[in-house]
Amino acid sequence: MKGMAGGMAQLMKQANQMQMKMKKLQEDLASRTYEGTAGGGAVKVTVTGQNVVKSIEIGTDVMKSGDVEMVQDLVMAATNEALKTAKDSSSKEMEKITGGMNIPGLF
Repeated sequence: MKGMAGGMAQLMKQANQMQMKMKKLQEDLASRTYEGTAGGGAVKVTVTGQNVVKSIEIGTDVMKSGDVEMVQDLVMAATNEALKTAKDSSSKEMEKITGGMNIPGLF
């Protein structure tokens, strides 16, 4: 029975270490920025690892076109690309820590 208790303690220690690594990674990811572009770079959106939009740049040519729907579509496309890049990056970094284990409630 003693071996099982020792194994459990080791497992708890590993879980705590993994949790600490994940917390540090989340803080690191929050400070990173990710870009998405649309319209051949006419619109550029920058987001953080916490999915907060930091900046939106819209080229003057796009604004001069007067096509409001096109501008909206380009902003939406660039934002979605930036958010997808942030999510993909975050998932890859988490996999390094969890070894690919899917741990419910952690992300």
